[in-house]
Amino acid sequence: VLINNAGVGVIGLQESYTPDDYKRLFDVNVFGVQRMNRATIPHFRAQKRGLLVHVSSCLGRITIPFYGPYNSSKWAVEAMAENYRTELSSFGVEVALVEPGGFPTTFIDNLMRPSDKARNEQYGPMAGAPEAALTGFEAVLKSNPQQDPQEVAKALRNLVELPAGQRPFRTVVDNLGMGEPVTRYNEHLHELTKGIYTNFGTADMLTVKL
Repeated sequence: VLINNAGVGVIGLQESYTPDDYKRLFDVNVFGVQRMNRATIPHFRAQKRGLLVHVSSCLGRITIPFYGPYNSSKWAVEAMAENYRTELSSFGVEVALVEPGGFPTTFIDNLMRPSDKARNEQYGPMAGAPEAALTGFEAVLKSNPQQDPQEVAKALRNLVELPAGQRPFRTVVDNLGMGEPVTRYNEHLHELTKGIYTNFGTADMLTVKL
């Protein structure tokens, strides 16, 4: 089992993040995932079994203001996992996504701010909106103790412990309002994907061969 859990978050106006800022973010959130996958997949293919878990985010399914670069990186992880799912299914290798909402962890303490301060100042009063939004979100977390990060750990454990072939491709973990709509969105996407693959004669690639 490989669980790709490393990640860096952001808070700021998207335009104020330079290309170098994006590179630093993607080096952890996307390129790091690919490095780990490439190091692990040959062993999984050789033994005809294995589980690749990608910890994405509800923000890999939807976008909200002031998280633009993070949204982009998690959407990239979602696409990566979708493709690995189909390309590895004939080797008996399962691929899964876990999509948490926001949780009160040290992740919030290490959010990446944009480096172009001058560009940020051009937004006038709106320049302070990201930090105000973060303060509000932290207050929401404090008032909702049910948003316990242990729920993510439990979801990962449950996923690993399920028998091969019975693991869901996507698992949403959230109690703050994103979880239910994202789950519905995923269900619709599943049906659309199945239909498109059927039309192209590749539906068998969506099922792992054990």
